[in-house]
Amino acid sequence: MPTPPRTPPRRPVARAQQPRRGPQVRAGVRAPVRRPHWGMRMATTLSVLVLGVGAIGHALVTGLDSGIGRIDPFKDMKNRPEAGNGTNLLLVGTDGRDRITREDRHKYRLGGAPCRCTDTIMLVHISADRERASVVSLPRDSYAEIPPHTDATTGVRHAAHPVKLNAAYAEGGPALTVRTVEHMTKVKIDHYLEVDFTSFMKTVDAVGGVRICTAKPMKDNYTGLDLAAGTHQLDGGRALQYVRSRHVDGAADLGRMQRQQRFVAALIQQATSSGALLNPVKFREVSQAVLNSVRADRGFGADQLLSLGKAMRDFSPSSSEFTSVPVGDVSHPVPGIGSTVKWDPAKSTRLFAALREDRPLMPDAPRKGKGTTSDAKVVVDVPPRGIRVQVYNATAIDGLGARVDAGLRASGFATTRAPRNGERRDLRRTVVTYDPRWDRSAKSLAAALPGSELRPVRGQGPTLRVLAGTDFTKVTPVRAETPPKGKGVFDAVTGDEVVCP
Repeated sequence: MPTPPRTPPRRPVARAQQPRRGPQVRAGVRAPVRRPHWGMRMATTLSVLVLGVGAIGHALVTGLDSGIGRIDPFKDMKNRPEAGNGTNLLLVGTDGRDRITREDRHKYRLGGAPCRCTDTIMLVHISADRERASVVSLPRDSYAEIPPHTDATTGVRHAAHPVKLNAAYAEGGPALTVRTVEHMTKVKIDHYLEVDFTSFMKTVDAVGGVRICTAKPMKDNYTGLDLAAGTHQLDGGRALQYVRSRHVDGAADLGRMQRQQRFVAALIQQATSSGALLNPVKFREVSQAVLNSVRADRGFGADQLLSLGKAMRDFSPSSSEFTSVPVGDVSHPVPGIGSTVKWDPAKSTRLFAALREDRPLMPDAPRKGKGTTSDAKVVVDVPPRGIRVQVYNATAIDGLGARVDAGLRASGFATTRAPRNGERRDLRRTVVTYDPRWDRSAKSLAAALPGSELRPVRGQGPTLRVLAGTDFTKVTPVRAETPPKGKGVFDAVTGDEVVCP
């Protein structure tokens, strides 16, 4: 049977010559637009950003290691404490100012020779489940017994001897500091991070500044700190003044530690709420600004940075808890050294045991993302519970006085619980009258009644009066600036209790 002739293959038409045919469109009808799969693309993008792991996340932070000043604080260390659960990081702030410009030295009062010692010492514990950070401040003037060592400056061999804790750095640098802290706390340090003045300012600027609230003016002639009462967004330089100031009140170094803890809580809030930890590119920018000016142990690198970043992504201020080492004697004299801070031996032992055993310092500590932020939106100077208030209804609105009294009482004010009718019943703007001797209390009360007018009345006495006007809508909850008294055995507070409301 003859084979049928083979049809020659058709020559493909070049793509450029092929007419592109879309759907037939009737006159007056818009052609349908083909949309890309944005939902799938967005989901993929978000998964990469949020997870921040794998090749992309690691590639973004790989290389940052080269910017870190490397030290080996664990070299030749023997008889170290046993490792517990979780991760312990010793955060040390030094008074190094070598890289600060002459202009900034003058502006932020950083003149004079550095003491080559630690200005701040914090022991940071990250729980094994990465859901809690416990920060313990160690007073720099703590009475310490330094182990035998060779002086880093003179090369002289020293036997064990007593010093103030911050002198350990001057005598033996990071290694002796770690040895001394481990000896005093029996907590094994996993990582060491050293921040000087320059790296501190860069860190704050990298996250966009930190918001701090103060109910009364804060001024320190030594550091140049000068803050009016209210809320402030501090850049790196002003933040440095804030955490260094010791002469704004009578609490000296212990008061400064409280402000430093408040600042760390605010820094966590800024870092976690600004999206810096969710965006790998921004995360790298912040990390690069920080790590290019810090010193860390050789084991703290890109992998640890990613792990820490992932752990903190779900953090909120309530995920962090703060306390200071329990003190037994704030002025323990030591011959040749002077006045030191002596720890309470029993309480401090229990505190560091809790860190080793990875237990929260707060009773019933909240889980991450489940804060206990107070409803109070305004920070005031005088606690409401110490302010006696008599309410008067100065309008024709029935029950207004009772509403104002109940609202103030719910916010903590010591009202008489017996509102009265005022002499006039046509007042439009609410008025707070007060004896000038109780002006600070009056300002705190007026903050709870936005838009109210303050009127001094000499001889009125300690009871403040509220003349409720028709402009009253509700009482704004307020709270005192003083951090709430710590809870539990260790007097710890969570970060959401000390940041701006």
